[in-house]
Amino acid sequence: MYFAALLARTEDGWEASDTELDDVETLSDLTDLAREASMDEDTVLVYIEQEDAWFGVIRVDGEEDPRIYVSDASAAARSSYGEILLTDELLGREPGAEDEIAALEELVDLDSTQDEDLHGRAAPVVADIDPDHDPDAVPAGPLGELGILTDLGLSEKELLTLRTDALGEIADALGAAEVLESVR
Repeated sequence: MYFAALLARTEDGWEASDTELDDVETLSDLTDLAREASMDEDTVLVYIEQEDAWFGVIRVDGEEDPRIYVSDASAAARSSYGEILLTDELLGREPGAEDEIAALEELVDLDSTQDEDLHGRAAPVVADIDPDHDPDAVPAGPLGELGILTDLGLSEKELLTLRTDALGEIADALGAAEVLESVR
């Protein structure tokens, strides 16, 4: 079961709303949703949690790129909403690297056959492929920007220790606990 909420900072403090993610398919969709909740390009936090498995915080400040923190990347990778947050950049991959790897594998011809070079000799295999390395592997544990909430009152250490009711503790640190309770 998932829960998602938006916390938007305004001149009068924080406003909270629960949100449906049914129409969200990409990080760009999620970022647009956050920007729509902001009146004057103020800070908006999108919080997503899958019960007892993982949570993620996406911070959008005006037109800046979104900043992301995920409490457990490997658990999030098994979730449709988690996959939205686990971008190539966050995972330390080159954008489109999976497509490039697939194209290179086709060129190298990994079915154990070898092409012959101009002199009729078997051409050496140029790709050094580690059979134990999974390029799609996602690391276990926290991933993303640890300082995502530092300037809002939640230290990196505190963020790393959040487990159950993470949203409540985040809202409490932001001074938004009361407005959050109105949407829970």
